[in-house]
Amino acid sequence: MTTEDSAPLPPPENLRLTLEALLLVAESPPTVRMLARVTGVSVDAVESALAEMEADDTGGIRLRRHEDTIALVSAPEVAPYVERLLGLDTPPRLSKAALETLAVIAYHQPATRDQIERVRGVGASGVIRSLRARDLIAPSGQLDTPGQPLLWSVTPRFLDHFGLSALDQLPPLEQLEAPAQQSVLPLEHGVPGDDA
Repeated sequence: MTTEDSAPLPPPENLRLTLEALLLVAESPPTVRMLARVTGVSVDAVESALAEMEADDTGGIRLRRHEDTIALVSAPEVAPYVERLLGLDTPPRLSKAALETLAVIAYHQPATRDQIERVRGVGASGVIRSLRARDLIAPSGQLDTPGQPLLWSVTPRFLDHFGLSALDQLPPLEQLEAPAQQSVLPLEHGVPGDDA
């Protein structure tokens, strides 16, 4: 039986409680419009309740927004304990090339491989494969040009990995240090071409 076949329900008395329950049981993160439709309230009412939930940082659950979807996630400050419980307390580290590529995609998404390579100045195929295998990036469309190159965007797992609720929590580019002002690390010795 689908929602359309069901008898209409009155709007919930406690919208926040209802939204928390819906987000907890949803198979995949729903959109705000979907939550409004299911609860029978306006999109503005759902946004207001979600804003209230986002402002409450006293519990172990937070809201994560990705594009137009909403999900419940564990609070970033308890990540080490969650990782230990799940046996993930020693995650593989990301290489400098992977971090650079993620930064380009996060700030310029959606981005093609060619755009990423122009910003980084080196090939990115291996890094893209590695990041895709870790579910940190995913194709989000194709550019309408000859060859129709894939467009890459970060995933909700990217947000989880870096303890972000939404991409707007990334520092603005103008607040980041210029490369000449950043500390310089010695060159790493590795296999030539190993940039993943």
